[in-house]
Amino acid sequence: MRENMALGKLRKEETLVLRKKLIGQSCRLFYSEDPVKIVKARGQFLFDENGKRYLDCISNVQHVGHCHPSITKAASAQMDLLNTNARFLHDNIVMYAARLAATLPEKLCVFYFVNSGSEANDLALRLSHQYTQHEDVIVLDHAYHGHLMSLIDISPYKFRKLAGQKEWVHVAPLPDTYRGLYREDHPNPGQAYADTVKDLIEEVHRDGRKISAFFAESLPSVGGQIILPQGYSTKVAEYVRSAGGVFVADEVQTGFGRVGSHFWAFQLQGQGFCPDIVTMGKPMGNGHPLACVATTVEIAGAFTANGVEYFNTCGGNPVSCAIGLAVLDVIEEEDLQGNATRVGAHLKDLLIKLQPRHQIIGDVRGVGLFVGLELVTDREQRTPATETAALVVKRLKEEDNICVSTDGPWESVLKFKPPMCFSMDDAELTVKCIDRILTDMEASGI
Repeated sequence: MRENMALGKLRKEETLVLRKKLIGQSCRLFYSEDPVKIVKARGQFLFDENGKRYLDCISNVQHVGHCHPSITKAASAQMDLLNTNARFLHDNIVMYAARLAATLPEKLCVFYFVNSGSEANDLALRLSHQYTQHEDVIVLDHAYHGHLMSLIDISPYKFRKLAGQKEWVHVAPLPDTYRGLYREDHPNPGQAYADTVKDLIEEVHRDGRKISAFFAESLPSVGGQIILPQGYSTKVAEYVRSAGGVFVADEVQTGFGRVGSHFWAFQLQGQGFCPDIVTMGKPMGNGHPLACVATTVEIAGAFTANGVEYFNTCGGNPVSCAIGLAVLDVIEEEDLQGNATRVGAHLKDLLIKLQPRHQIIGDVRGVGLFVGLELVTDREQRTPATETAALVVKRLKEEDNICVSTDGPWESVLKFKPPMCFSMDDAELTVKCIDRILTDMEASGI
């Protein structure tokens, strides 16, 4: 092994031995029983050490495609010229902020650049606390907002497995119209779910506490690829603002055109809806650590007024912003929003057509290239088919070289958040393979 390390090349078994020895075991690998060793990637494809090609339905971080030449060129050119502390005056950060501002509602015009979605969400908490002078936060059930301690505290997906719920955190029902409190047959699920937030605010006030923020992903991902019912966010924002709080939209997984029809997923709630704070990350840098918080002049002013300087050494550095600008260029030049609309609709339609063939398919939902296929053991009871979902993922990888993962409270949802260059052929191949695997499992009595 030492000789191979000196040569800069390890066999897969050697890499795995070193990883188990040196890397914390809570940092789990995809396909942990038989991990894939990836040595190269391009577009929507991954390649292992033997040259085997895998179709990537997982990597929403590599937003415009793995190793996109335009991104690599921009990064290399700026790295060769200058990369320094973001506190020096430089054009890239202001040019990038201006490009981002053009995609957002007019009132979201002040930007703070950071290195990760977790940093962005932590800063959003600080901004909301400073602006409102309140502490309490309302979050959605099953939410995940990052790995910092402050964000574990507002992520039911995590804190329920750890120290539990803090007294200043309040959990609202997930607006899931498939298996939630109010379902697809409800006349106005958006209003009904929003009213659960109103009830929660009133309960908080009865306890003598005040709301700082309502914090939610624009499309809950860990919750199971949930599409919020129409009107929900608008009404929630009305209730939260009336209580003196702010509305924070977490776009870390869903921003930058993934939904196709809009650049930001919160825009699906209607032209009149605008959050007070938007956080973004993952797709911004196409794999490079780049994230951001966008907010209003008023909220930013309150943050400045506390007299404590905020700086982020690497957030918004010249190389990061050059990459961010290149990502925006590629999205526009290659019409990746249009591709997300067309391919996402085709993928969703193909999956819906599988439902009459396979009783295990309980629900198909999504928008653009954010799609979920929920498997159930009983359609009427909507019982999660967790083990079957895991088996489908395993077989797709082993038999078809397709990488898919699961999500949702019971890990029963096959999720599709591929690079935005995902094609019609890719969608058709993936669904064809799922159809074959489900047919085979049904014939085998699984």
